Amino acid sequence: MARKLGVAYQSSIAPLGDSSVFMVADNGADYIIAPPELGFCGETVRLARHEYTKAPLTHEAAVLLRKLFPFCAPQRVLTREKTIGLGDRLGIAGTAHCRLLQSHPDFTPILAQQSMRELDLTGRTYDDVLDAATFAVFRAGYRGGFGADGDHLKTIADIQDSLQKGYTMITLDLSDHIDKSAVTLPCTELELPADEQDALYADRTFAVEDIEIAISREDYLRARRIYGKALDFAAEVWQTCFAGSDTADLEISVDETDTETTPAQLWYVASELTRRGVRFATIAPRFTGEFQKGIDYIGDIAAFTKDIYADAAIARHFGCKLSVHSGSDKFSVFPIVAEATKGQFHLKTAGTNWLCAMQVIAEADPALYRKVHAFALENFAEACKYYKVTTDLAKVPALDTLSDAELPDLLTQNDSRQLIHITYGLILEARNADGSYRFRDRLYACWSENAQVYADALHTHIGRHLTLLGSKAV
Repeated sequence: MARKLGVAYQSSIAPLGDSSVFMVADNGADYIIAPPELGFCGETVRLARHEYTKAPLTHEAAVLLRKLFPFCAPQRVLTREKTIGLGDRLGIAGTAHCRLLQSHPDFTPILAQQSMRELDLTGRTYDDVLDAATFAVFRAGYRGGFGADGDHLKTIADIQDSLQKGYTMITLDLSDHIDKSAVTLPCTELELPADEQDALYADRTFAVEDIEIAISREDYLRARRIYGKALDFAAEVWQTCFAGSDTADLEISVDETDTETTPAQLWYVASELTRRGVRFATIAPRFTGEFQKGIDYIGDIAAFTKDIYADAAIARHFGCKLSVHSGSDKFSVFPIVAEATKGQFHLKTAGTNWLCAMQVIAEADPALYRKVHAFALENFAEACKYYKVTTDLAKVPALDTLSDAELPDLLTQNDSRQLIHITYGLILEARNADGSYRFRDRLYACWSENAQVYADALHTHIGRHLTLLGSKAV
């Protein structure tokens, strides 16, 4: 028996041959409406005396959408001037992201962006993340192109798996191969057997644009000790996963350390990668100061400015873009990033979308927010195993001192922002004694009921990022 269609998303209507495919909302769920001959699986519905298939948003439906409509499939986009990673841990922010980016066409989004850590903490898969991005693009009718990032991957197996799933960017996290102890080794313990690198770097000065990068012998030996094994692994990854293929871009990440990547070290890393034949579209150093999760930059802005100008010049010299990790909410330095890179950069954000979502909960369901916040306080120490923050819980106002109307303000205060930021996985995966989710289902129901509120919050918050990074809405 034919059933009703639901309310169509007008922006989703995509002509195909003599007909169209589009998306509808019906009883709290979204569906694809398509001619039956296209192969979508679902129930039969009737429209204007023609039969259509009303298909739920399954993985199979996403795969078919990507096949039928190339704009629904991720592309290699890192060569575009301004790119921004918009890691959507919940799978519900993509449509708002697309609609925002329609007003900022100078930016290209990486809509599917998740690390293995994030997947483990949220119980999602790389298929889930890419499918959510595909449906968001189709729903919004976004035609600007988007990328998919297998973020902070550390093993060849994980890289190959994400590439096979269609990811168009890999962020290679080299932190497991970086010798962090070499940062503080005495000069007398830095000596290494001489090789061809010595003459290339030791006691040399490199002119790049109007900046000189001086590398003493000590600088060179320290860089070689810190990054030598990491560079070997990067070369192995390149040869195993990328050489001879043009389906994905490579980002090199050396930012997951406690000490900054000096301009001399960045030159050494970029030069050695290039010399070994590794082609990388972006590189992420560890900047001076603190790029902590969900809050503004902490540190000496003058020192940051000096270093990022050198870093950006080095990146341009080696034909790549600078990548800024943990880029959410770094409002004080965004204009500097845009200027130093001459408007060519990649910026990663993720957790700030989750914080916007939790602000919606604080406003729409204060009782639920109070329970989640209390749980976060109880489990903060566990969350600190996954993220490095300087949160002072003593500065987080006690819940019993706050009215419901004051709860949203917690998401504007640094310490409480970080409390909620890093506990997201524990909150989403918390279970009751019977195995049911403690918070997850109620949270998603509230976000569904307040979808437009969440979209508006994202438009304002992420829009502020884009504006300070030099974009003007059209």
